[in-house]
Amino acid sequence: MDTIASFFSFITTPVSWVIVQFHTVYGAIFGPDTGLAWGLSIVSLVILIRICLIPLFVKQIKSTRNMQVLQPKMKAIQERYKNDKQRQSEEMMKLYKETGTNPLSSCLPILAQSPFFFALYHVLSSIASGKTIGVINQGLLDSARQAHIFGAPLAAKFTDSTAKVASLDASLTSVRIVTAIMIVLMSASQFYTQRQLMTKNVDLTVKTPYMQQQKMLMYIFPVIFMVMGVNFPVGVLVYWLTTNVWTMGQQMYVINQNPTPGSKAQDQYLQRLLKSIATHNEVRSKRRRNIVSAIVAKGPDRNDNERKFITSLSKTGLVAQADGTVIKGEALPEGESQAPKRQQPKRQPKSKRQTGGGQQTPSRASTAKPSDVTDEPSKPSLQKKDEPQDSKPRPPAKSGNGAARAKAGPRKGQQRPKHPSKK
Repeated sequence: MDTIASFFSFITTPVSWVIVQFHTVYGAIFGPDTGLAWGLSIVSLVILIRICLIPLFVKQIKSTRNMQVLQPKMKAIQERYKNDKQRQSEEMMKLYKETGTNPLSSCLPILAQSPFFFALYHVLSSIASGKTIGVINQGLLDSARQAHIFGAPLAAKFTDSTAKVASLDASLTSVRIVTAIMIVLMSASQFYTQRQLMTKNVDLTVKTPYMQQQKMLMYIFPVIFMVMGVNFPVGVLVYWLTTNVWTMGQQMYVINQNPTPGSKAQDQYLQRLLKSIATHNEVRSKRRRNIVSAIVAKGPDRNDNERKFITSLSKTGLVAQADGTVIKGEALPEGESQAPKRQQPKRQPKSKRQTGGGQQTPSRASTAKPSDVTDEPSKPSLQKKDEPQDSKPRPPAKSGNGAARAKAGPRKGQQRPKHPSKK
């Protein structure tokens, strides 16, 4: 760890300068040699760094969501080119380029704050060794060595010996109790942050290997922090615990205000949005109007949560518009969906099917009197004459010799002779 911290020694001077500036402010309030002044200086350093990393955090969220959406396509590419690794890599890079996804974006916040973390570790290690570093002179060094947080010096570690802890004017028992509590809190906050991401902000309808990897990391990361935490000074534990708590709160805000489509968090958000719209009969903020507009624009591509939202909104007598606003409409009865049901065409009777639906006008031959028919026998015609609409099919004739049933109306034209066996 000392080798890694020495590698980032180029940033120790800026980090030590920021800590000293915050210590000047808090020292004037709580006293320059108190652990509260030095502890709050480290916490303020974390907050300043995390505020600067907010744009990277936004990119991390977008990259994580894009990776979740692309997992089925990535799996299909792996199956298709499983015997050609080079082609598989080319197709993956092509997919990332088309969708604007960067797999490394999810690691940007951690990579960006790593230099500050190791620089702070280097500063606190120098304080524990009694060496000046950066802008911390001998007077500030003596003040920092006297600062204690709940009886534990800032530069003390869980693995320090009794003699080293005694040189910092503290007891080994108090140091190990404080560091153990901080390590447990640090690991618990990391576990809860990853757990709420997996249980509330993931589309559970899509099962991908990416979800399995995230689930494994949910259990691996706390163990890693617990093992490494015993070698961190108290000041570094304050830094890491603060950044974990910040990440947890930042992620809770993002999940509540901008959840992943198809996730449990989206369902809860749309339920809150529906309650607000039903109460005020309007969408009260621009951001919410943008969300409603995006749901309306999806049309048939909406997920289950979004379809449920549109249906529930219609039941309250409101209809969502393309611009994100709502207007009053006809309320749907309970249990009825908004989409109209498809109706099957009504089956026509046999007589109408034979006469072409009864839409043609009856011909002169069909309206002629029986005497006219007998006096002037009609010539054989290849065109079938239509019957009037009010004609009814005759009942089938029953005969002992098994003759065929008579069809409705007189048959026109020449009849086919019967088979000799049926005479």
